[in-house]
Amino acid sequence: MEALKTERLILREWKETDSQDLYEYAKSELVGPNAGWKPHHNEEESKEIIKMFIRSSDTYAVVLKAENKVIGSIGLHDRKPDDSLVELKQKEIGYVLHPEYWGRGIIPEAVNRVITYGFNKLNLDLIWCGHFNFNQNSKRVSEKCGFTYRFQKKEKLKLLGNKDVTTLYYCMFKSNYIEDNESFNKY
Repeated sequence: MEALKTERLILREWKETDSQDLYEYAKSELVGPNAGWKPHHNEEESKEIIKMFIRSSDTYAVVLKAENKVIGSIGLHDRKPDDSLVELKQKEIGYVLHPEYWGRGIIPEAVNRVITYGFNKLNLDLIWCGHFNFNQNSKRVSEKCGFTYRFQKKEKLKLLGNKDVTTLYYCMFKSNYIEDNESFNKY
């Protein structure tokens, strides 16, 4: 994975030594359930999750430069939510952020960097972003970053005891991304 940088952030591969930072926010009831997983019980569980991130090589640690601390994660995952678009080269963005850093525009900054990387370096045709209907923070991120609402699906979350949820899916096509950036660059 190529490290990605923004004004305030470094998006980089996870390291096992990040387990304390991950556990600090992953133990919160405000984080995991909004992303579809149970809060972590201890730092050892966070370390196992980091090993999984390292194996899958599709999830970045979000490091706040000013503090040199992991405050969240963002990934580009191999998911194709719409069966009618399976022929397109696509991925889905997923993210979480330490609640102490909410409301500072950190995740939109990371998402926009990952979108640029996805379209320009990975040559994706389409990027998805989904959230549960009760997660208003993620809804705002999708809107701020220029994703367009596409559809919703009812699902059962295995990691949360088969909880019934409605997932709202948004997407961005490369052609829209290019058009938006071209009109932005004219000014």
